[in-house]
Amino acid sequence: MLVIRAIKTEDLDALIEMAHQVGSGMTTLKPDRQMLGDRVATAVASFNETIPPEQRDYMFVLEDTEANSIVGVCAIKGAVGLTEPFYNYRIGTLVHSSRELSVFTRMDTLYLSNDLTGATELCSLFLLPQYRAGHNGKWLSKSRFLFIAQFPHLFTEKIIAEMRGFQAQDGTSPFYEGLGRHFFKMDFNHVDNLTALGKKSFIAELMPRQPLYVAYLPEDAQAVIGQVHTSTQPARKLLEQEGMHFEGYVDIFDAGPVLQGRVSELRAVRSSTLAEVEEGVPEAETDHVLVSNTKLSDFRMILTQAVAGASKVHLSARELAELHCQPGDQVRSLALNVRKNNG
Repeated sequence: MLVIRAIKTEDLDALIEMAHQVGSGMTTLKPDRQMLGDRVATAVASFNETIPPEQRDYMFVLEDTEANSIVGVCAIKGAVGLTEPFYNYRIGTLVHSSRELSVFTRMDTLYLSNDLTGATELCSLFLLPQYRAGHNGKWLSKSRFLFIAQFPHLFTEKIIAEMRGFQAQDGTSPFYEGLGRHFFKMDFNHVDNLTALGKKSFIAELMPRQPLYVAYLPEDAQAVIGQVHTSTQPARKLLEQEGMHFEGYVDIFDAGPVLQGRVSELRAVRSSTLAEVEEGVPEAETDHVLVSNTKLSDFRMILTQAVAGASKVHLSARELAELHCQPGDQVRSLALNVRKNNG
């Protein structure tokens, strides 16, 4: 059986092994023992509420309980940019006009920005290839929204997600090759690794502060601004279904889009319901439903067949055990799929 739960200290080795399969472009999940060890320690402290909310980094793992193995991971950072700068490019517009020459031009520009400082961030979503079937990827991604719906007071109103930017088949980033390489004088993967390790001072030291004209970039670099990596397209669609949107901010290295949303407007916050859990089988037509317990320190979630929005959720004895719940306990539930009639 699959269950999503709060990460534990003993999950570190499995997390490192998983990170080796991630590839470039995901700075929050590099196979570095010191970095991931620190993240896991922070996550454990976050669930135990021993550090302030803005410093928390909630990491969740998808566990195959039959195989006793970790097969996926995702995370929510309480706030970004408060201990180290958080950079993005903001896409802007400059207008140049001359009445005498009857010339009026609009030029897209890129501004180096810290505008998203302090926002809550969804990050580190990865699922082992052999488990990318059925509803596993969708469930893993959406699980974070149900956690936020249960504990909204732990997060800022603005929530963001940096999407992995477009890469060519050989793994190169057209945007980085057309812009970043001129300033950093190093390969994309090396820059990616430096930022993953928290070494970001070189960004402020080397990147120009004045607006950059998009039209000056090579055409292949212009074409990928705001575009996601091929393997990231499903993830983007899922986040947009939950209430997040592209509002003109992109990653400074690969120009991947930064999706934004407001916690109060997320589908999970608007549509999830608290219910009493009972042992048994549903008495009406069921849907695929995410069901979680309401315990911060021992957060657990399953995907099951249940009656969406009902005041009682019927689960099997095994499902109750996986949630660490007893009959009569309170759980939170959310339909996996977005219903067309309720958005």
